[in-house]
Amino acid sequence: METTNEQLKLDRLPAGRYTRRLLAALNRELPVNEKQAGPDAGVQAVCACRKALDKLRRSMPDLVFADAASEISFFKEVKPLLYSKFIYYVQLYNYRIKMPPGGEAARRNYIAEKLQGIHRFFEDNLYFYQYFRAGSDYLDERYYTRAGAASPVDLQDFAISDQFSTSHDYKLSKIIANEKFQDFLENELLRLDTGLNSLAGQKLFPFAHPAWTASQTDLVELIYALKSSGAINHGHIEINELVAVFAFVFQVEIHETYHKLLDISRRKKDLFVFLTRLKNSFANFLNDKLA
Repeated sequence: METTNEQLKLDRLPAGRYTRRLLAALNRELPVNEKQAGPDAGVQAVCACRKALDKLRRSMPDLVFADAASEISFFKEVKPLLYSKFIYYVQLYNYRIKMPPGGEAARRNYIAEKLQGIHRFFEDNLYFYQYFRAGSDYLDERYYTRAGAASPVDLQDFAISDQFSTSHDYKLSKIIANEKFQDFLENELLRLDTGLNSLAGQKLFPFAHPAWTASQTDLVELIYALKSSGAINHGHIEINELVAVFAFVFQVEIHETYHKLLDISRRKKDLFVFLTRLKNSFANFLNDKLA
């Protein structure tokens, strides 16, 4: 069997090989196609994730961490691999069973509410999220060791204990799960947007879709610029709707839009890389055509 980068990474970590076996067994039980998995498959996925986490939790008394760095690696890199899967499949299951009755408008509103909930979580934990995305480690001993801080009171996705939790391994796992769930929701919107025109019985575009050939970060920069400028609907349009429009037009999956926005905001040299490139290329075009 081919050894993946994730597997090699796990092998170098405390409890890595044991967790690798748990993860491999878990992946065999999870749905191959999440879009087509029904409620029964959702229950099975949640139960499989819970069983893997339970096994990992029961192994804790047998795991000996040589130092704080080893403990940090476990709670920062090993446990979240399993924990985030559990959180994600709980989100996916709840999304499906709580889908409101009604047509396309009701479904769009429901998806928008879920996306807003994800954004609120990121906003509420913005400092930690930026710390995680920047690859910082100066607070790791506080965040990812059991002696670092008391466990927060909002851990409700999995049974916790003082030996199996730190103050932030849940939040890290939730961030990872949210990123995947957001991608799923945006793909759900894309599926609504790329259906057949009910009046004409034909696809909305009578020609082949053009391809977006710049980077996804460039596309996110453009989307947020259009939103903030009021160029579309005088600004009265949600980001997820704009994302769905561009995803449909260019037939591309656009991932982690909010996270890419944060990356853009942290640029040091040129904040508006793509917009500046557009300005310069358009100026060159005018000079060539009108010279």
